[in-house]
Amino acid sequence: MKQFKKSVFLVIASSFVFYVTSAFALDKVHLQTDWIPSGEHAMYFGGWEKGFWKDEGIDIKVTRGYGSGDTVTKIATGAADFGVADIGALLTAKARTNVPVKTIMQLYTHSPHSLFVLKSSGINSFRGLEGKKIGITPGNSHKVYFPSVAERAGTDPNKIIWVNSDGAAMAALLIAKRIDAAPFYSMHHYYQNKQAKKSGEEIVKLPFEQVGFTIYSASLITSEKMLNTKPGLVKRFLRATQRAFKWSNNNKTEACRLHVKRNPVVTQDDCEGSLRATVKFVFNEHAAMTGLGKHDDKRLDFTYKHIATAQKLDPNWDPRQAIDTSHVPLN
Repeated sequence: MKQFKKSVFLVIASSFVFYVTSAFALDKVHLQTDWIPSGEHAMYFGGWEKGFWKDEGIDIKVTRGYGSGDTVTKIATGAADFGVADIGALLTAKARTNVPVKTIMQLYTHSPHSLFVLKSSGINSFRGLEGKKIGITPGNSHKVYFPSVAERAGTDPNKIIWVNSDGAAMAALLIAKRIDAAPFYSMHHYYQNKQAKKSGEEIVKLPFEQVGFTIYSASLITSEKMLNTKPGLVKRFLRATQRAFKWSNNNKTEACRLHVKRNPVVTQDDCEGSLRATVKFVFNEHAAMTGLGKHDDKRLDFTYKHIATAQKLDPNWDPRQAIDTSHVPLN
């Protein structure tokens, strides 16, 4: 009888342990960014270290990206669960092939797209770039927008020489003068220019905004499968993401210290320089008006208009087919 009671107790105890373990098991999630892990991504790696996603029951893994186009493909094929990608790359893929991916939160309210050139090259605008070599990564959103930028500046976009390159090698190629220009977000200027100065050069940034491009860019994306089958996970993921962004904005030094811990190749100084520039694209009057992570219809239509023109897409296609921000927490 005692042996029977002991056996029953062990079964019940084992069942309880199994129940507790299952109830508190974390959802494993893979987030792929859009680029190499500069200070622009301190909120993700810093938030990872702080445990913001863990607090939401998520065991997150963050990996570097290889351009927005690649990130969209990784999400579509299930190689990653969530991603950071320029909304232009997603809208293009969605309009053309109905890729099963959607934007779930807008990150940058206006475009930080720029070309970096050397001051010694004499290039100081988008005019006269015919025959110049511009580095690019597959699916990079800069190339999506560039035809419209060039035409506004009076440059023939068909006479640009695009050089496929790895994102990590782009600045080195520019400094070595193997390419004439490199596509970067403007927040990367701080640390890239420091490297250029070591070689006796100086990098000048040419923001796409110079020719009137106030368009949406970086966004968080996920698969339609994730949205349909795990909406609760999407909501928890976004809640942790908002927390990471807000915390990083208010704690830039610590956010960068934790980012550097995860990515030792990045220096504290470079990280803070990039992060200070990055948060201006996230926390501003536009975000205050729409709500953090949401869209304004007028700017969204303006964004798609230029993407459609540059990529020869159906101008009547509704970009809202590629967006579902219903899970973004209210600010």
